[in-house]
Amino acid sequence: MGVKPDHWIVRMAREHGMIEPFEEKLVSRGNISYGPSSYGYDFRVDRHFKVYRGEHSDVVDPKRINQELFEDYTTEVCVVPPRSFILAQSVEYFRIPRDILTLCSGKSTYARCGIVVNVTPFEPEWEGHVTMSISNTGPSPVRLYAGEGIAQLVFLAADEICSVSYRDRKGKYQAQKGIVLSKVEEKGKR
Repeated sequence: MGVKPDHWIVRMAREHGMIEPFEEKLVSRGNISYGPSSYGYDFRVDRHFKVYRGEHSDVVDPKRINQELFEDYTTEVCVVPPRSFILAQSVEYFRIPRDILTLCSGKSTYARCGIVVNVTPFEPEWEGHVTMSISNTGPSPVRLYAGEGIAQLVFLAADEICSVSYRDRKGKYQAQKGIVLSKVEEKGKR
């Protein structure tokens, strides 16, 4: 696998709608940066959030998510409580080509404030808005700014096209919109 440069990202976004909306140049003045980088794309956090409001004694079960543990917010600035997490979505909608895999890591600006952004790889032919977990590992609340950079994707190009893509196997998070909580399919269902 090789890494794809920024000019490839611009071409794929223009011609194939790989990233919508797409910023053609890095936006950074007065903002936490977003847009194309040398070998990736810095994407933005949207203004819709699910803030975890559970207690330390509450169990978060990925097989049976209790939606009542989360409070929905729409805001321009979201405060992540200390030693807690929120769920958020990306501004951008992604359509990943069949010969590409992405890896994601949080922006260093937020990392230096104790924020960890967790996003799984975008598999070949996955599409949708990104649902991400944003954790505050520190002892103080941290502000997140909607419409600004939150994480960076790096695009890895395969030498050969995959035999089974995310779309082929009808992945459960395909074409997601909004903040999607964890899902586990029941045995025997597909």
